[in-house]
Amino acid sequence: MFSSTLLVASLAPLYALGAPQFGGVFPDPASLTVSSISGSATVSIATASTTVVASTGSSNIAATASSASVSPADTSIANDPVIIGELFLAAKASDRINMIQQDASFKFDFASPPDKSETKGLGGHTVRADRESFPPLIGTGVSMTVGFLGPCGFNTPHTHPRSSEINIVVQGTLQTEFALENGAKTVHNTLGKHQMTVFPQGALHTEFNPNCDDAVFVAGFASEDPGVQQAAQTFFSLDQDVIEAAVGNDFTFQGTDVTKFKGLIPANVARGVESCLKKCNIK
Repeated sequence: MFSSTLLVASLAPLYALGAPQFGGVFPDPASLTVSSISGSATVSIATASTTVVASTGSSNIAATASSASVSPADTSIANDPVIIGELFLAAKASDRINMIQQDASFKFDFASPPDKSETKGLGGHTVRADRESFPPLIGTGVSMTVGFLGPCGFNTPHTHPRSSEINIVVQGTLQTEFALENGAKTVHNTLGKHQMTVFPQGALHTEFNPNCDDAVFVAGFASEDPGVQQAAQTFFSLDQDVIEAAVGNDFTFQGTDVTKFKGLIPANVARGVESCLKKCNIK
């Protein structure tokens, strides 16, 4: 029987090359099947697209690994306060890596995300991978959100208190705006596929899909926990006398007072703007 130790050692030259033949991801040696052993020191690994041969010493090993099957992401550690706490307390980065036992736990699936990572509304949804929903991010200083906006989908005005955001469109079109602070101009842009913009830390900003087709964006953050604060919901959570003082009169909107108006604010992701809804025949 050919030992697993020798098999791993035999594959070392391929690891050293960075396994470009496998798109930079080398198959796990434990998943390889040894199909022949003879005398010439050659390792042959075949995937769905290529065969790689490496020579090492005294045995000939032909091994196969299939790239057709993709293991699902492991969400069992998502939102687990015990694991999250232990990762925070780890003395070294290597300790954090070793504490997460399943390799699949280092993979996040935005198409099938863990609980508590989605924000849903009539206009679409966003999925966030932060240190709560994706604990392997702890210690890395980064996180990501993917937004799926339906026709006329509107990621309502909001801020991220702990990070700037870089936002790239990967499908469709987005209209974006941000306002950084008093005295700074409001910045407006229309982004097409593979175009990007930046929202500075703390800037009030929004993304809107002006078309009748879906749009998708990817947002990167320089924080594991960038936070989010929806502007309208936050403002109208203040005391009524504070709101009325801020707007300069007794506040009503289309005959609705503050208390009733709070219940009319749509959940993010919302539908708007009215002209888009009419264009796309959305009621």
